Amino acid sequence: MEMPEIHVEELKKDPEFLANIERLEKECKDEESVHKGYQLLDAQLVIEAPEDEINEIFTFIVNTAFDKLATYLTEHRSFNVVTNEEERAIARAIYEHAIQRYSEKDKKGAKEMFLVLYHTIDYDELKDAMMVHAAAVMSGMEFDDFIENLVDVKDIDPHDPLAFFIQTFVQPTDILLTMYKKYVQQGKEELKVLEEDKNV
Repeated sequence: MEMPEIHVEELKKDPEFLANIERLEKECKDEESVHKGYQLLDAQLVIEAPEDEINEIFTFIVNTAFDKLATYLTEHRSFNVVTNEEERAIARAIYEHAIQRYSEKDKKGAKEMFLVLYHTIDYDELKDAMMVHAAAVMSGMEFDDFIENLVDVKDIDPHDPLAFFIQTFVQPTDILLTMYKKYVQQGKEELKVLEEDKNV
């Protein structure tokens, strides 16, 4: 089945589409919804909105996600990324920000975010993938090497709601976690601070 072609110029004039964008703009801010923020971002990208509008939505997504993350950490709640759209969107925003940090050589920032995702995501396969990310950063691996030599993207299912997260590697995740055992231990040590808060 072929995807219908998107006619950008027609959409820019389509009152229903434009009303939908306005509604999403209002709802994502009123509800502080990261999920709706992403829907709005997608719609704006489709009609090739001005860069400053795109950046504004992106900033909203990242800031809202980090505000929610702070709340979840304080309340010791986890992100249910499998069935909860909003929590999955929050985790995605933090993950994309972490990947950006890694690509910009901010290894400390990237490592901390991957570890926090490992700590807060309520889904073992994805948790372990986040630990592989963190261990790769701690081992000193550069971002380009991580993507070229460690990540395996050929089997990604575009219909998987978790496809935004890198979860497949050139070797099974459990083998990588064993290879990176030293860094996994180090990462878990760093997370103990959060665990201790939990028990207070």
